[in-house]
Amino acid sequence: MKLIGSLASPYVRKVRVVLAEKKLDYQFELEDVWAADTTIDKLNPLGKVPSLVMEDGEVMIDSRVMVEYLDTLTPVCKLLPSNGRERADIKSWEALADGMLDAAIIVRLERLQRPPELQSEAWMARQMRKVQLGLASLSAKLGEQPYCAGNHYTLADVAVGCTLGWLSFRFPDIAWRDDYPNLARLYDKLSERQSFKDTVPQ
Repeated sequence: MKLIGSLASPYVRKVRVVLAEKKLDYQFELEDVWAADTTIDKLNPLGKVPSLVMEDGEVMIDSRVMVEYLDTLTPVCKLLPSNGRERADIKSWEALADGMLDAAIIVRLERLQRPPELQSEAWMARQMRKVQLGLASLSAKLGEQPYCAGNHYTLADVAVGCTLGWLSFRFPDIAWRDDYPNLARLYDKLSERQSFKDTVPQ
């Protein structure tokens, strides 16, 4: 398999963490989707990373689809329950974490790609409210549990960890560590895993 992505993308990081945890071999190919000479649309009509090129040449898109598929390839470090409510609960953690990223990335792009006089403060505030409410919800759901789903490491922790890591990377002004010490404890524990150490955003 070949993973197309960037070193900064939290969605790419999520897939890289899962590949590492599952001990799956793959090639990693860097791609800057904002570069004038990018060819990402030849692999993904949405022009996004990650894109996962399979052994038969077919391309899988969307990190949530990829990690769900990758978890089926080997029993090593099972990250998702087989089915039912427990599986839906883990995927709900992932949906919330990814939704927070979607909102924060919109704000980052608004700030970087539009001249100040055209930026919408109201629109950015609306997106950042999603991030703040998301952090509060993650913290409330986590409580004093060692991991998102209780006593064992799952895809929920991968998704939440990648989101928190990216917020620290791109929005250091958001004091989520101070406001939600339980999230900080979780992230510090996740950061000790080799899969997280090897994929720090840059």
